[in-house]
Amino acid sequence: MSACLQVFEQYVKTRAEEERKEKKNKLMQAKEEFRTMMEEAKLSNRTTFSEFASKHGRDQRFKAIEKMKDREAIFTEFMTALRKKEKEDSKSRGEKVKQDFFELLADHHLDGQLRWSKVKDRLESDHRYKAVESSGMREELFKQFVEKQAKNLDSEKEKELERQARIEASLREREREVQKARSEQTKEIDREREQHKREEAVQHFRALMSDMVRSSDASWSDTRRNLRKDHRWESASLLEREEKEKLFNEHIEALTKKKKEHFRQLLDETTSITLTTTWKEVKKTIKEDPRCIKFSSSDRKKQREFEDYIKDKYITAKADFRTLLKETKFITYRSRKLIQESDQHLKDIEKVLQNDKRYLVLECVPEERRKLIMSYIEDLDRRGPPPPPTASEPTRRSTKPRWVLVLPGYRVILIGQ
Repeated sequence: MSACLQVFEQYVKTRAEEERKEKKNKLMQAKEEFRTMMEEAKLSNRTTFSEFASKHGRDQRFKAIEKMKDREAIFTEFMTALRKKEKEDSKSRGEKVKQDFFELLADHHLDGQLRWSKVKDRLESDHRYKAVESSGMREELFKQFVEKQAKNLDSEKEKELERQARIEASLREREREVQKARSEQTKEIDREREQHKREEAVQHFRALMSDMVRSSDASWSDTRRNLRKDHRWESASLLEREEKEKLFNEHIEALTKKKKEHFRQLLDETTSITLTTTWKEVKKTIKEDPRCIKFSSSDRKKQREFEDYIKDKYITAKADFRTLLKETKFITYRSRKLIQESDQHLKDIEKVLQNDKRYLVLECVPEERRKLIMSYIEDLDRRGPPPPPTASEPTRRSTKPRWVLVLPGYRVILIGQ
């Protein structure tokens, strides 16, 4: 019984919903047909609901809306939309009439100075003229057209003035750039010309000093007075006093260097000079040589240069001798121990070395030479045996010839490679 009741209640509920939908659809259709009836009636915006009802009250579409207030509400809504549309259409038509009238005026290329009374006679036959409702409206539109033309003309003039101003500004900027580039180019040419003149002045001044300044002992103050007397002095007029003095000092340095080189060349050629030779001993031998005479008139300067020469030779001789010791394979890390056991090993070392001029050049300082030998041997002793050759660096067979030395009481000894 309960299940049947539920089915019945559901049926009733569903049927009621369907009836509501049918009623709503029927009402919507009735309203739509009512609106269609009003459209067919060609109503004006002044038609009242009473006029409409009295004329169409017998139409079934009118009667389909049961309540009068619903009919009037639909009518009012329709009329509101109708009036709005007519207003928009009227405005659109008015705007078109206005634009057509403006086109009419534009077609005649009217001068803005003309009066309306002089213009209208030429236009009144055109349909666009007649489309404007009144003469007053035509005159008002004519004034608007003239004002707009004047504004457009002013705007065009302003744009043209702005365009001309931009062109002139661009031309001025271009002219400035050209002038700037031309000025920079001129300055660069002037700089190059000035530099060339200065270089020529330097060359002339150096040539003048080369001819007139031969002594490295010359002073600038004395030399300048002599140089002024030469006509070539004016060729260096572009140079400042400081520049001339600088060039003079460079010239003196070059002379000094050249004379020093010649003097040292003379000393190199003097075979009697050893590392212990004194200036007193050697000057008797070289004093007549032009290179000695030209170097300096001061015996003290010659002595200082000679002593510097000996010092340099001594430093070089010791460096060369150390290189000889490193090249001598006979000397090893065991040499110190062998010397401690017997002095003979040291004598053997010196016998090996005595065939080299790097050993002989230190003959004048035997004690110093032996100190260098012992210092090297002690250094090898401190460092110990050399590391064995690695697999990545296999011992290569030398292609250089090896020589042998046979000493009394020793087996065959290989010296060098």
